[in-house]
Amino acid sequence: MAGGSKLSPIGHAIAGTGGAMFALTCTYPLDIIKTRMQVRSKSAANTSDPDVYQSTTDAVQKILKTEGLPGLYAGLFSGLLGTASQNFAYFYWYTFIRSGYINRQPAGAALSTITELLIGAGAGALAQIFTIPVAVVTTRQQTMPLGERQDLKSTTMEIVREEGWTGLWKGLKPSLVLVINPAITYGMFSRIQELVLKAFKRKDMTPGLVFLVGALAKTLATVVTYPYIMAKVRLQWKPSKKDAETHKPYKGAIDILQRIFEKEGIKGWYTGMQAQITKAVISQALLFMVKDQLEKYTILLFALLSKQKRVKVV
Repeated sequence: MAGGSKLSPIGHAIAGTGGAMFALTCTYPLDIIKTRMQVRSKSAANTSDPDVYQSTTDAVQKILKTEGLPGLYAGLFSGLLGTASQNFAYFYWYTFIRSGYINRQPAGAALSTITELLIGAGAGALAQIFTIPVAVVTTRQQTMPLGERQDLKSTTMEIVREEGWTGLWKGLKPSLVLVINPAITYGMFSRIQELVLKAFKRKDMTPGLVFLVGALAKTLATVVTYPYIMAKVRLQWKPSKKDAETHKPYKGAIDILQRIFEKEGIKGWYTGMQAQITKAVISQALLFMVKDQLEKYTILLFALLSKQKRVKVV
């Protein structure tokens, strides 16, 4: 997050949302792969099963073979909708809370790392509460077999019909725990950015530096929180018809982690992490880079609109 920006919370939300949607579109096949790998156990399944992936490359080959190119973009619309709503909410609340806190501090006072993390966590929690239903629907669309997959509206109504309205908030508890992920990401980004600017004696970050700093910050956050990321996805997942009879419903995130540990050990907690990190790092770095550019155009747009309003008043 760049300091000293003239943008309002709404402006930051618009720029952040645009960057996030662009990033997701570029990395969506990786999103599909990491989600499917998170809900299926390699050790407990037949390796020749087209629904079980041994690696990112294996996943791409099997999806293209069984579903074609569209299979790599299953649920893209709901994914973009979820990304737009979540990032708009996150950037709005993050900037709103952060600006409000800074305005109450003495002029020139710097925010501590703990404060940055708490602000990010608060913004993330507010964003999750309002946007998790779209994430649940997206997970279902990404993981259901081609013959059972439905559109956004039908998937939503199926969840409500089978599980009630609360089914749309499955995985909320681990999602609230996972607010530390963006908190770590943005907290680390701010701190690393300060160090880089000081080390290179610069006033502004170049797009390349923003990309590298964003990638480093997101990698750290992903490694720390990955087991809970996988647990959240499994809570939101629905077994296919062929797996429904043998699947024992999960009681919660801890239950999921215990079952995985018993079958696969700690290594099982990190199934699909390669795709997750690759997707997370690239998308987060693209988000920071594109958001940085969009902020400049958004400021210009707001200035033009303000100027137009003054002309009309005169």
